[in-house]
Amino acid sequence: MITTVPERPVHADGVPLDWSEPLVPGEVVLDERVAPRGPWSGIVRAGDVLTIVDVGGNQSADFLVYAADDTDERYSAADTIAWQRNVYVRTGTVLRSNLGLPLMTVVGNEVDRQDTIGGACSKESNTLRYGHHTLYQHGCRENFLAEAARYGLGARDLVSNLNWFMNVPVEEDGSLGIVDGMSAPGKRVALRAERDVLVIVSNCPQMNNPCNDFSCTPLRMVVTRP
Repeated sequence: MITTVPERPVHADGVPLDWSEPLVPGEVVLDERVAPRGPWSGIVRAGDVLTIVDVGGNQSADFLVYAADDTDERYSAADTIAWQRNVYVRTGTVLRSNLGLPLMTVVGNEVDRQDTIGGACSKESNTLRYGHHTLYQHGCRENFLAEAARYGLGARDLVSNLNWFMNVPVEEDGSLGIVDGMSAPGKRVALRAERDVLVIVSNCPQMNNPCNDFSCTPLRMVVTRP
């Protein structure tokens, strides 16, 4: 008997779709690829679940979330950390707003810990840390600004962000490190929207430290409706 292997589905640009299924089953209402170094945004409706797939492995997904009906209410790292009494994000963590209200809840997570203190890279921080020869490289701040502008948001609306799949240990002396990731190809994190939210993601373009394994790869954004 001759058996055949099913052809792997690809996007219109020829890049293969990752085969990882969403962490929470349901009707798929969105399934989009985020190009290496690029931005992404979308509205996730209350009750829907956003699964972020680390397609290539150890690719940082910088993440901001706003209340869709009032973007002055947005993710607060300080409130999130204070409510859960932990600097790391894990399954069960509630992402809280600057009013202390729930925006999204982590309902699935395949990485031991997720970072909410490392911040976002930028052209300015790149030149300060790595030298002026990196000035041509855009960072997550530039991705955030470009995508936020689609919703009438600007620099004053950018706040401290989450970094999915990025490994930022707190050392014994209290300093932060940016080291090799703990993720792998196809690893996922899933977030349930507790209200209608606007999510903005930068597929981190950083090439000067290990946060992306020095090789930027795609992300996949899947929204399911249970």
